[in-house]
Order: sequence, then C-alpha cells, then structure tokens
Amino acid sequence: MAEPPKCAEIEHLSGRYTVCTFDPGKETIRLYGAKTLGTAGATYDQLNTHLLRNGQHMSFAMNGGMYHPDYGPVGLLVEEGRQTGVLNRGDAFGNFFMKPNGVFWVGDGKAGVMETEAYAKAGLAPVAATQSGPMLVIDGTIHPRFLPDATSLQIRNGVGILPDGRVAFAISNDPVRFHDFATLFRDRLQCRNALFLDGSISSLYSPEIRRHDRDAVMGTIIAVVKNLPW
Repeated sequence: MAEPPKCAEIEHLSGRYTVCTFDPGKETIRLYGAKTLGTAGATYDQLNTHLLRNGQHMSFAMNGGMYHPDYGPVGLLVEEGRQTGVLNRGDAFGNFFMKPNGVFWVGDGKAGVMETEAYAKAGLAPVAATQSGPMLVIDGTIHPRFLPDATSLQIRNGVGILPDGRVAFAISNDPVRFHDFATLFRDRLQCRNALFLDGSISSLYSPEIRRHDRDAVMGTIIAVVKNLPW
C-alpha cells in the first residue's frame, strides 16, 4: 500500500496553501544554521551538499526562523542537541518581538510549539529547536494583535502541531494576512499551538511536489533528513 503524500495543496478562505505533515516519531526533523553550513546565508543546495557528505539527504525543507544581517539566529537555535543560538526574551521592533513569540522543538520522538516563557520554564533539552515570532495560535486562541481586516499581505510560512502529534508545516502560495494564516492552523488544521516562521523570504523544498525554491537564502533551515540507501 502506497504511503500517503506528505505535502498537499489546500484552499482556506481566499488563500491557497501548501501543507506538509510529518510524524516526529517516524521522521527525523532537524535544524541547520547558516554557520553550520559554513556559508553567509544558507540555501537548500548547500544543505543537500552538507548532508550528502554525511551519507544523508533531505526529503523536505523550509526556512526555519528569523536572522540577523550576518545570518545568525535572532533567538534560540538548537542543532543536533547543541545550542547555537540563545533564547531571546527581550523586547524590540519587528515580527519576532510581537509577543508572545515562541519555540518549535523536536526531541524524544515528539515535537511541540510553545510560547517562549512557557518553554523557558519547561526545562526541555530538545535535539532540535528554533525560536521565532509571533505565535500564530496560543492554546487555541489567535494572537491578540492579529486583525481580520489588516492590509499587510505577505507570503508567509509557519509550523503547528496536529491533534495526533504530527508536525504541520504550511506556506501560503498567495500573499495573506496574519489573521487568515493563523485561522488556517486553528480552524482548518486544528492546531492548538502554531508559530510563524517568516514572511516574504518564505520558501519550500519538496521533491514530492517538484518544488525547489532555489533563490531562497536563509539563516536557518528546517529539514526532514533521511539516510541514503546503500
């Protein structure tokens, strides 16, 4: 029996989205920073080269959070259990600091999305994690600053946890407002918690649907990694 597709295109409200779902108990979901790849700005081709050298390849990837001009992470980044970016609980201007922001983490065959302060108190030691902001959905509630009639439209991507524990990555195929994107996770995907990853530079790598956003240059990449067959 053929395995169901990981990625599918869906429509929600007036927007079109690509949604890809993975079971963290069966799939290896990892984070890779630009500095790990030894480059100023990470690309999917660079990550593929890095993985091939280690007998691996990626079956899915997406930009994984916000970064400074030198492509270093704005907040927490954990790669293979090693913290390469620190949890940022500060206040400043921009989407990352639209509190509450949050953390996407993976460890022990599970994954989660948590508001930053809750993550700080949880004492987790994940194998992979990235901090971004704002949260899209917090315990079933849309972020309080999102307006249904907002005029800011962008290509956006984010991550949420489905009721069965699978991870749902979504990217809009059309420019959308924050509020509509958040309702995709809450109402369509039934995620009680979801996190915004970025906008305008949002990108996707999925051979399954023949998509490879080659022009994307990122600070952090989330990837589903597999060993090469021998």
